[in-house]
Amino acid sequence: MLFTGLFLPLLIVLGFWQLDRAGEKQVMLEQWQKQSGNLDWPAHIEAGLEVGQPVTVSGQYGESTWLLDNRTRDGAAGYEVLTLFRPDQGEPLVVNRGWVLAPRRRDELPGITTPREAVILSGRLNEFPEPPVLMEGSAEQTGWPRRVQALKEQDVEAPGVSVSPLILRLGGQDQPGAYRADWAPDYMGPQTHYGYATQWFSLALALVILTAVASYRKTGNDNDQG
Repeated sequence: MLFTGLFLPLLIVLGFWQLDRAGEKQVMLEQWQKQSGNLDWPAHIEAGLEVGQPVTVSGQYGESTWLLDNRTRDGAAGYEVLTLFRPDQGEPLVVNRGWVLAPRRRDELPGITTPREAVILSGRLNEFPEPPVLMEGSAEQTGWPRRVQALKEQDVEAPGVSVSPLILRLGGQDQPGAYRADWAPDYMGPQTHYGYATQWFSLALALVILTAVASYRKTGNDNDQG
């Protein structure tokens, strides 16, 4: 009974907390979807950027392209292609265009083609790729594209020019300039929170049932002894 008295309220609180989180996430997703169609890039910046937020932006790709090393798909080694994008309005941002297969020779880089005309891109915001815990120093490189183990915001910024603190992952391979952009969802939607809530409430119910069974057995044994 003491165990149940301690853990049952905790399980119920956790369940209701996940329900609250699901409601908050649903409101946030609906707001994002509304903003995605109604706000331009500067308005998105002013409203505040968040990871997972859908964004549509128009402009042109720049010349700067980085190849993010050690990215595998289906067991094959490759790179993720990150290119600087210059919107019609607002600060530049880095676009993750997807994955490409690496050549067999380490001293070769994959051939990357970039649209030069004005394009409209859609996708979701994400964080800059974090560097590994142990990262080898990269040799000085000239020209584009450049192989990198990680890419940080300060690596992209030029003197007097700032870039978006988040990058844009293209929404699919049909996007202009996209390579293999079949990303797995990396944001937690309302359904995930509902699933967690169901788990907590199920554990609470199981605890109540086990406590009731144990109490019944104890009462039955006491009656038999009496």
